[in-house]
Amino acid sequence: MASMDNSIIKGSLSKENRHAAGWTAHNMSSSSLRKKSDLTLVTKVRNRYLRMLLTNLQEVLLGTKLFVLFPAVALAIAAKCFNFGRPWVFALSALGLTPLAERISFLTEQISYFTSPTVGGLLNATCGNATELIIVIFALIEHKVDIVKYSLLGSILSELLLVLGCSLLCGGLVNLTNEQNFDKKQANVNLLLLLLALFCHTLPMMFRYAGESSGVTTEATLQLSRVNSIIMLIAYSAYLIFQLWTHKQFFEAQEEEDDDDLVSEESAVIGFWSGLVWLAGMTALTALLSEYLVGTIEDASESWGLSVSFISIILLPFVGNAAEHAGAIVFAFKNKLDICLGVAVGSATQISMFVVPLSVVLAWIMGIKMDLDLHLLETVSFALSIFVTAFTLQDGSSHYMKGLVLVLCYVVIGAFFFVSRSPNGAVNLDIRSSMAEIFRV
Repeated sequence: MASMDNSIIKGSLSKENRHAAGWTAHNMSSSSLRKKSDLTLVTKVRNRYLRMLLTNLQEVLLGTKLFVLFPAVALAIAAKCFNFGRPWVFALSALGLTPLAERISFLTEQISYFTSPTVGGLLNATCGNATELIIVIFALIEHKVDIVKYSLLGSILSELLLVLGCSLLCGGLVNLTNEQNFDKKQANVNLLLLLLALFCHTLPMMFRYAGESSGVTTEATLQLSRVNSIIMLIAYSAYLIFQLWTHKQFFEAQEEEDDDDLVSEESAVIGFWSGLVWLAGMTALTALLSEYLVGTIEDASESWGLSVSFISIILLPFVGNAAEHAGAIVFAFKNKLDICLGVAVGSATQISMFVVPLSVVLAWIMGIKMDLDLHLLETVSFALSIFVTAFTLQDGSSHYMKGLVLVLCYVVIGAFFFVSRSPNGAVNLDIRSSMAEIFRV
């Protein structure tokens, strides 16, 4: 017990230095769903190793309000092993990934207590989308490029319209008599990067439509997408430098007066090596459920009568970000919109500028042809979502009407993909032919 206590003391971190250790809006949002552990009974256990084990179990498994969903992990594995209906495997896997995603975020934070501010910041800035990355890898292994594209697009649309919309709507209704304001600097930087991402997606799509020979343009579009992906990763690296070092004051306003709202520790609650072991175990379970999820999505689509595009764009985004989504709404109730914007717009930026281009690069390494062409209607949905969000945030204030409009925009997009019955959500050939004729003229 003494060695564990010493390792935790070494990981102590004052609240004033949270940002230096890499705390972001995602961390704060996830913290709102955590519970303080009562270790009174555990401390009475005399055996040091048993006491350490029980402490870890209580902090890791019971330290979240989402612990009630952990049985879904075991049920998903049992459903797969005993050949239950594949749609059931898909549903249980999706449900089980929700607490796993939040716990990976928690364990990453615990490890960051024992690292330098630079390493801690990079860990928390890049591991916030670990679940999406794992799903992407397994989808690429099975050559399901369309699922990769549409699940990532769905995550972006969900963050910009649903999460931000629900936050502004709930916050506006609860604070009808109080004016809600936020710092526009952070939002402007994120929106600028989202416009760059849109630029990098639109040109490959237009290039394909304008091409004379489909064989030539397909290869050229692929090369252009890979170049654009590298540019996007460079831009995201610059964004990390901007966020963590040169202009970190833009991102510190969200931390003011948040001490009473977060279940956060001034020191790590588990040791460094314990955190690594738990992180490896949670990541392995996430990888297993992600494999189940990707392998059964077509069966779920056929059984439920829903298109793969609808499941990928509308349903899957709830899997990896449920904890952050709920946390953002909690902070909106408390009139802390800077954290809500950091979660919603910040997550959309991470996915569009980091996860998407990294997916293209990973596919390139694996010998899989994945480009940035999301197809016409999907790209238009992406563009309109960014424009609507930009107009919503332009004046630095909020009310419930802005949130309602964002939520309704998401409902419209969801309705489109619900009525779409094509297997991968692609636009039909008539639209493609018409667009190609327009560009030729």
